[in-house]
Amino acid sequence: MSYNIKIDAFEGPMDLLLHLINRLEIDIYDIPMAEITDQYLGYIHTMQHLELDIASEYLVMAATLLAIKSKMLLPKHEEEPIFDAEDEGFEADPRDELVEKLLEYKKYKQAALEFKTLEEERSLMFTRPPSDLSQYAKDALSGPQDLNISLYDMLGALQKLLRRQKLQKPVYTKVTKQELSIDKRMAEILSDLRTTKGSKRFYDLFSEPVKEHIVITFLALLELMKQNDIVVKQDDNFSDIVITAKEGVE
Repeated sequence: MSYNIKIDAFEGPMDLLLHLINRLEIDIYDIPMAEITDQYLGYIHTMQHLELDIASEYLVMAATLLAIKSKMLLPKHEEEPIFDAEDEGFEADPRDELVEKLLEYKKYKQAALEFKTLEEERSLMFTRPPSDLSQYAKDALSGPQDLNISLYDMLGALQKLLRRQKLQKPVYTKVTKQELSIDKRMAEILSDLRTTKGSKRFYDLFSEPVKEHIVITFLALLELMKQNDIVVKQDDNFSDIVITAKEGVE
């Protein structure tokens, strides 16, 4: 049984790198290539484990990181004299080009956020006379809410879950074939949340250590988020992700 899905929420490999740098509190001018490469490949392997449609640009960035990591591992000549950048003997830091691209991407991403904020502020301004907007109040209350975690955080939580399941994998296991659709799993999750007063930890929803069940459950959570049937929250960095069912959802 195979599951192929493409997540449009990804903004590209640069966005993933910035997320890792911010989460690990890394100095962007002094990136530890070994650590950042391992973290990046971990996310790629997690997406491959879910059989997601990974864009080629993510794989190109993975190859670039591995190339830079390899150059950083090469031995350096001792007592090497200091040259100017224009001298023939100058050897540039292999991370310079990557850092320059990251800074440029960060600048444009920040500019995009500022433009979005201006757009939202402008959308609150009306030049027409006051009108009766009560009919829109109900729609506004039931509309989508801002989440305080991103899709990258969900993938990170799934990555930890897969590591935990691998460590706890029994020596002997019984293989059973059971067809489970995403729609049916969505209904089971909502029913499970109602029996626990509407909230449950992310890891507690993955009760069966079977790949098909894990994949279907994760995709069902993404679909519930997309339909605005659940709210996903995380109080602090590295704390448990909590799934809550929205009131009035059938």
